[in-house]
Amino acid sequence: MSRTVEITILSAENLQVNRKPVKGNTFVAVHSDASSDASPVTKVDSEGGSYPSWNEKVVVNVPLHARFITVEVKCKTSSSSTGSNSVGVARIPVSDFIGGYVPENQLHFLSYRLWDCNVRRNGVINISVRVKVPERSSCTSNSVSFSAVTGVPVAVNGSTGVVTGIPALWLNYQRNL
Repeated sequence: MSRTVEITILSAENLQVNRKPVKGNTFVAVHSDASSDASPVTKVDSEGGSYPSWNEKVVVNVPLHARFITVEVKCKTSSSSTGSNSVGVARIPVSDFIGGYVPENQLHFLSYRLWDCNVRRNGVINISVRVKVPERSSCTSNSVSFSAVTGVPVAVNGSTGVVTGIPALWLNYQRNL
């Protein structure tokens, strides 16, 4: 079993190779720590230099037992058409956007520090993440339908006021009268 995570790679800032600003030809690969699927990659940004911008959406299947998603910024090498060097890596905890108090389908805008192969700071990557929640199928047998009730009086004695808290079902209120 896995979850489908939609990641939009927005941009990166202050990218360097050997402590010199990146000139261009950068792209991003995304994968999960527990997945053997091929890593989706973005298109190559050849104009942004050390401040590239992709604004590209990638979809990753994240197994339920996965703990991290790895986002790696790479730079194409001029010596080979298929070669690339790693510019920086960010390990994103799955718990940053799954679980907690925020609904799973909520859009999260996140920024993470990139680290190079020598474990030195090497820029920042900006992303947005949304967990795609499958639509629930409705159960036709044994289902109970509730209809919204508007204009429910706050108190029986005719006073007016504002109700705060968890809404109660109108049927329960009528039975207690």
